[in-house]
Amino acid sequence: MRRPLPTEAEAREILARRRTRPVPRPTPRAGKALSSVIRDLDQKYGRGVQALEPRWAEIVGEQDARITRPIKLTRGRGASGGVLELRVPGAAALLVQHKSADILARVNLFLGTGTVERLRITQGPIRPLSSVSVARPVPPPPLPAAVEAELKASLEQSPEPIREALLRLGRAVLGEDRTRRR
Repeated sequence: MRRPLPTEAEAREILARRRTRPVPRPTPRAGKALSSVIRDLDQKYGRGVQALEPRWAEIVGEQDARITRPIKLTRGRGASGGVLELRVPGAAALLVQHKSADILARVNLFLGTGTVERLRITQGPIRPLSSVSVARPVPPPPLPAAVEAELKASLEQSPEPIREALLRLGRAVLGEDRTRRR
């Protein structure tokens, strides 16, 4: 037998007696919930590849930064140092292997002595150099008119094909002399 539904007055009385639960708070975002754990791990194990990536060109030099990318830093157990995995295009792997001692010294200078003990070279494509900043040479300041005229007069006897190159070289050398005197 079906139970009859309560009347409106009975329903109000039932709802007035019943305590309602507060609305549950939404769960915190994962980043906020894990920030203290990540901070503790960072203090315990130090910086990783994320610290190397933005300053990679400064650490290893522009030429090596064009052909290498840090992929993974594995920490060593106990007193032993870790392993830094580098991605290198296939043709440059041998060159990077020969420079490995220099790269290790530079990385350890940045991360701390003994942090990285070995390099592991992985051959494969690397992303373009867009995220790595490349310094552009600054053109020398213009020469005074008298110095420029004297330079041109001294080059009048030179053959036409190399005159422009000698003129640029003279401007660069005389411009450096002026900046050093200041």
